[in-house]
Amino acid sequence: MTQIDNAKILIIATDGFEQSELFEPYEKLKEYGAEVLIAAPEEGSIKAWNKTDWGKSIDVDMTLEAVNADQFDALVLPGGVMNPDNLRANKTAIAKIYDFVAADKIVAAICHAPWLLAEAGVARGRDMTSYHTLKTDIINAGANWKDEKVVVSNGIITSRNPDDIPAFIEKIVEEVREGEHERKVA
Repeated sequence: MTQIDNAKILIIATDGFEQSELFEPYEKLKEYGAEVLIAAPEEGSIKAWNKTDWGKSIDVDMTLEAVNADQFDALVLPGGVMNPDNLRANKTAIAKIYDFVAADKIVAAICHAPWLLAEAGVARGRDMTSYHTLKTDIINAGANWKDEKVVVSNGIITSRNPDDIPAFIEKIVEEVREGEHERKVA
């Protein structure tokens, strides 16, 4: 069991992440006392998409190549359309996401980010949700899609959209407190 104020949480994202889906969990998890780091394909900073236009930027703490799942308690994957669409074509990003699932870490994906779980081959047999336009993709990846604010399947958390962020964050905190979840990768 990990206390949230001792937790180390990684957010993987790239340019085009939905601003609220990264910044709200990032800030709230830090308020709880967790150490929260940002990983991206390249050093520097990444820029948000804020509903209809470019938004705020955030500094990257490490590149994807430097990520080691064993150093973290949880992984958070924000959505937006561009962010997961670009990351699902990045072999390193997909391998790192797979590593978190294989290491029994908490993995949380919101909105369009469940695409990344499908691409990593870890959706099959799980209950999941996503942004409604991904429903067919998630079902085709072998998951049981549900239209609920938050769906948890053995430590893998998914949510539908920015309206679900408060419930998404609370479920991350709850699952981190429970600790690692032994699971089959897919």
